[in-house]
Amino acid sequence: MGDLSIQDLVVEYSSAGYALRPINGLNLDVAAGSLVILLGPSGCGKTTLLSCLGGILRPKSGAIKFGGVDVTALAGRELAAYRRDTVGIVFQAFNLVPSLTALENVMVPLRSAGWSRAASRRRAAALLDRVNLADRMKHRPGDLSGGQQQRVAVARAIALEPPLILADEPTAHLDFIQVEEVLRLIRSLAEGERVVVVATHDSRILPMADHVVEMAPTHASANRLPETVQLEAGEVLFEQCTMGDLIYVVSEGELDIVRELADGGEELVKVAGPGDYFGEMGVLFHMPRSATVRARTDAKAVGYTAQAFRERLGATGISGVIGRHELAGTQ
Repeated sequence: MGDLSIQDLVVEYSSAGYALRPINGLNLDVAAGSLVILLGPSGCGKTTLLSCLGGILRPKSGAIKFGGVDVTALAGRELAAYRRDTVGIVFQAFNLVPSLTALENVMVPLRSAGWSRAASRRRAAALLDRVNLADRMKHRPGDLSGGQQQRVAVARAIALEPPLILADEPTAHLDFIQVEEVLRLIRSLAEGERVVVVATHDSRILPMADHVVEMAPTHASANRLPETVQLEAGEVLFEQCTMGDLIYVVSEGELDIVRELADGGEELVKVAGPGDYFGEMGVLFHMPRSATVRARTDAKAVGYTAQAFRERLGATGISGVIGRHELAGTQ
């Protein structure tokens, strides 16, 4: 096992009849022995990508290849074997069995894989020693700190020596000291032929990463000047499910705001004319655009950063027909 390759990945699901794409055309190549950070706020697609890598969620299109195996083409027993033998998962909420001791929790995947009780116990004990919990083996999760529970979860995830480790917000419930312990442990896992992929909004892990994938745009500079866009009739300003960092105000012409439906069709939500604005929800909340904007006629629109838009809104009283009323939620 070794290299991870993601090729033109698209994940789409239906929400209230509309097609949403938290991941739209992602490409990534990672060498064995790497720590990859998926960075971004909640709702930007980090956990969705982890689910695809773990063989839990099947994308609409594209490919995920790990060690030369096309994960997206697996099914049935082959997919079950991939999940069992190739992937180890560290959950945000630890997901330890409360009635079992730390040792017994780490033994669970080993016993499920057919290991004997004695062999499972020896292996689990060695792993807990590796994560500095040799003196907590007989403690149940309720008697452990958050950082200790997460270290038990890491030991469980690597019990079968999987070459791919997926961690979903592993520092979310930890204090500062506990975070440092867990981050050092996660960094140590990315060795040899193993790839570790961590979804997080915690920037403290960034210096340890070999690759950082930003799943949402960074904040636009407050000093960024407004951008004027000239559009010909039929030209698209931005597409549904893409990310963006500008809010637009129509200065000339008309633009259609349409939502793509799950069945492949589209719905006209609004025709935006001079003075109307749109796109504020996606920018303010760092979410994908929930509609496509296409010029109905030759048109001109001006794009503003969130801060510049707030200043302009307060100074000029731009028409809020689109943003605050009829198109609340059009991003």
